[in-house]
Amino acid sequence: MMLLRREFTKLVFQKRSYVGWGGLLAVPLLVSLALYLNRNNHHPGGGPGGVVSLARHDGLFMPIAAILLLSAFLLPLLASMVGAYQLAGESETGTMKTWLMHSISRGGVLASKWGIAMIYVGIGLVLVFVGGLIGGGLAFGLHAPLLLSGQTVSVGHGLWLTLLSFLYVFVAVGCVLSLALLFATFTNSSLTAAVAALVVVIVMGILEAFSYFDFLKPYLFTSHTDAWQGFLSQPIDWHPIWTGLVTFAIYIAALMAAAWYQFRRKDILV
Repeated sequence: MMLLRREFTKLVFQKRSYVGWGGLLAVPLLVSLALYLNRNNHHPGGGPGGVVSLARHDGLFMPIAAILLLSAFLLPLLASMVGAYQLAGESETGTMKTWLMHSISRGGVLASKWGIAMIYVGIGLVLVFVGGLIGGGLAFGLHAPLLLSGQTVSVGHGLWLTLLSFLYVFVAVGCVLSLALLFATFTNSSLTAAVAALVVVIVMGILEAFSYFDFLKPYLFTSHTDAWQGFLSQPIDWHPIWTGLVTFAIYIAALMAAAWYQFRRKDILV
């Protein structure tokens, strides 16, 4: 816990932290403005267009529209960057040697780095959620939402479903972050680790786009990242959601175990 507090203090006082958070906050506000200015143009159909159409008529779902757009690239990019910097960035500045000279377990250091990176992403998602509600509320108002399945639920229930969707995305992002942290144990360059993690995510996305690789889809965590849209139906489609959560948990556990194995071999073992 002491390590986590130290890392959080560093996070708060780093200017780069606010750059990422500012970018995440700007997205739902810009989406709200763009949809408001184009409110007379309708895009029928399901999928992303269906989710965006919900926000077009009800600002309560503006956070959903924002997270849909963010999850395509910006959110994985941010997760890979913050995950990579936690270790490789320390090596670049020379402060990692200071860490390793103290009688602190490598597992504790790694856990604190992963934890603070997840906190960073969590704060970013909270900003997207709040920014979406503010922007969507001002542009379209907050009403009892109409779900993708056609049912109308109360405002409170709609907020609950949106929150569940964000929690699902938060866990999914943990896979990208853990992947970047693993690569950071092999290199002293945070850019190299971040790019490597992002490349793996992109390759997974390409593989799942071709039917020839359908046999791989159940084993790629990127194939499950959109399962949160099951929360926007009544009844909730729980099967893909639980499958995705289990897949994410396995990936995070495996990646962090590999990162711990590699990290404990750096310099002198503690």
